Amino acid sequence: MSDEQGRVTARWLVSGRVQGVGYRWFALREGERLGLAGWVRNLADGQVEAVAAGPAEVLEQFEAVLRKGPRWAHVESVEKAHVPHDVVHSNTFDIK
Repeated sequence: MSDEQGRVTARWLVSGRVQGVGYRWFALREGERLGLAGWVRNLADGQVEAVAAGPAEVLEQFEAVLRKGPRWAHVESVEKAHVPHDVVHSNTFDIK
């Protein structure tokens, strides 16, 4: 969804070998590099969840790097959903 400043917020669920391979730290560095607000965390089912807010074209860049992942990861699928922009409460990118 988009807010009044043109920011879009999205959520990604990443499946594959994405835990125990530095995926969250990879996503954190990329989110910071792109100037996004949001967070990334491991889920109990083995997936990684990422939520980010920023300009639509920057979120597309973020999704592209999520699909690649760090060197030791093997990304099998990435599901994207738009979420309300008020889900992200800070201006930083963090690991939860």
